[in-house]
Amino acid sequence: MPFSVKDLPFAKDALDGISAKTLETHHDKLYPGYVNKRNEIDAALPNADRSKANGSYSEYRSLKLEETFNADGQILHELYFSHLGPNQGQQTRPTGALAEALDRDFGSFEQFVEDLSACGMAARGWATVALDPTDGKVHTFLCDVHNQGGVWGTIPIMTLDVYEHAYFIDYGSARPDYIKAFFKNVNWDKVSENYDKAQQMAKISGTASMA
Repeated sequence: MPFSVKDLPFAKDALDGISAKTLETHHDKLYPGYVNKRNEIDAALPNADRSKANGSYSEYRSLKLEETFNADGQILHELYFSHLGPNQGQQTRPTGALAEALDRDFGSFEQFVEDLSACGMAARGWATVALDPTDGKVHTFLCDVHNQGGVWGTIPIMTLDVYEHAYFIDYGSARPDYIKAFFKNVNWDKVSENYDKAQQMAKISGTASMA
């Protein structure tokens, strides 16, 4: 079954510091491009000549390489949009198990924000927060492009898009101002839900080593 574009979970004019115009470009135009190309690649792969597969160039290699780029582009954007939302100012930080994990693994929520912000400044594409079942800890990972920087086996719970398309309309080159606006709009209930699911997945996989 082809992949489909997911609707925003909020109105485009509902965020604080991230404009409707940015979301029209980001969600309505750019993100669907990854979904459509992933579907196009999926349709082309069965007909690719596997006998000519080659590491220098082949149709099969090209399709498989761009499959990861577009699949990760789809998945990361869906994660990003899913944990944004309006009127989150009343809950400016997580609670429960996620709050305890961030305190444990980063020292405090403030230090987590500092670390993710720094990762977002250092990255060319994404700063992603993920649970690593091999040590049971939450980490931030730097991704310069969609299919580079992910760590095998980790479970993403949150991501910060720092490609220019996510903020240039609103902030120009002032990425730090965009990152501050991003944190104003994080739906911590959704991130906490993602963390709880990640813990369950880690336990099911049998690789969890919870600290």
